[in-house]
Amino acid sequence: MTHARWQPAPGGRHDRQGTNADSTPDVPRDATTADVLVVGAGPTGLLLAGDLAARGLSVTVIERRRRSASNMTRAFAVHARTLEVLDARGLADELLKTGSRLTRLRLFGNLSLDLSRLRSRFPFVLITPQYEIEHLLERRALSAGVHFRHGTKLTGLHQSADEVTAEVQDADGTRTTLSARYAVGTDGVRSAVREALGLPFPGKSVIRSIILADVRLTEEPAALLTANGVGDAFAFIAPFGDGWYRVMGWNRNHRADDTDPVELDELREIVRLALGSDHGMHDARWISRFHSDERQVPAYRTGRVFLAGDAAHVHSPAGGQGMNTGLHDAANLSWKLATVLRGYAADPQALLDSYHAERHPVGTKVLRSSGALVRLAMARTLRQRAVRAVATRLLSMARPAGDKAMGMISGIGIAYAAPRGSHPLTGKRAPDLVLVEGRLQEVLRDGEFVLVTPADTPTPVAPTPLVHTHWTDDRSTVLLVRPDGYVAWASDRPDPAALRAALTR
Repeated sequence: MTHARWQPAPGGRHDRQGTNADSTPDVPRDATTADVLVVGAGPTGLLLAGDLAARGLSVTVIERRRRSASNMTRAFAVHARTLEVLDARGLADELLKTGSRLTRLRLFGNLSLDLSRLRSRFPFVLITPQYEIEHLLERRALSAGVHFRHGTKLTGLHQSADEVTAEVQDADGTRTTLSARYAVGTDGVRSAVREALGLPFPGKSVIRSIILADVRLTEEPAALLTANGVGDAFAFIAPFGDGWYRVMGWNRNHRADDTDPVELDELREIVRLALGSDHGMHDARWISRFHSDERQVPAYRTGRVFLAGDAAHVHSPAGGQGMNTGLHDAANLSWKLATVLRGYAADPQALLDSYHAERHPVGTKVLRSSGALVRLAMARTLRQRAVRAVATRLLSMARPAGDKAMGMISGIGIAYAAPRGSHPLTGKRAPDLVLVEGRLQEVLRDGEFVLVTPADTPTPVAPTPLVHTHWTDDRSTVLLVRPDGYVAWASDRPDPAALRAALTR
């Protein structure tokens, strides 16, 4: 694959190898300083760290768990938009080998969505354990030069006008002070970064006393992903792919604290009530209780510190959107931080503020949609069941309604607000266009903006690195695609003056 690539001339303010307004990459750094400090090595933090390091920035990741410690898999569903994000990093095809494809998403009762209608290279949900994604993202981050400190917890966080200072403690009790230009908390629901910032995490618990277990099954479920709610019980079964299954169950009539003991027989009974059979579950290697919250932090950015993933928002597991939303947070934030740190941002503060402006509304939508799904699944009264029946019929029979629901759950339909008067495509996800130089997702692997124009359009001078590609036909549309795959600007015909203005912004 070949394509025209342009970046500012060496020696100027935007020389990516020299100093710039917000980073000094030529200065030797030790393990206590970095351009960005990432707290938390889950999927969100790993994607973010890998993106930044791939752009030539120094990144340190601290993680409470030791290197060999197990991170319990909470997520199994990888949606279409997430696979596109991974494809733009050359990882999707490898991840596909680790799981199975689900082309019809069953949400509750008779409601199921035909994912094969999604306009994506990935018209399905990939069912694979979260640790498979983490393995790929960690390997990428390490190869890009990310510095990891496992067994290290954050004990304090301070910031000035120029940097963030973090106090950390290693497993052996050694205390160290780390400094960075920016810091990002991707450290989960009990985020130490969020706590250090003094930010509230408003919301409530929506489901208490959920039982989780990893088990063997005597009878394999008929469906790849099994979930249903009947009366007072709800159950979910997903495969690890190696003979083990993750089972989740909840009974409205049995409320217990997370710390109360739990036996496999209790889960068996819930699964029989919800699914009609416990599928002969046995030999639990792990079993526990937990509760599901709906919470969202009011500010994703506080000065030089950002929050992403579960540190910023948490919601019910309905629809399997949690991990996916966090990965999209990381994809949105990484290119903005990289643009600022490399000195290419015309207005650094406005660009960094746009992370909250774009991602906070998405987090709110996910809270509402996942909350609606779990409430419909758990419908108990006649009125609630009537609402569920209407919703089921509407989503099943009315294609626009079903497509909108699929777009939200899969991430394909998520768009960002555009300035008034913008082209209709501005702010929307760019599909995986087939271009002269290859698929758009392949071209995006450079991590830069992508300009798509008619074949005879000269490459413009731009204040930021740019990959110039061309349509395979005679279309006159001009698209400027952001590194995260969303349209930054568009025009129905070549307009050099408007394009120059867009590139400047």
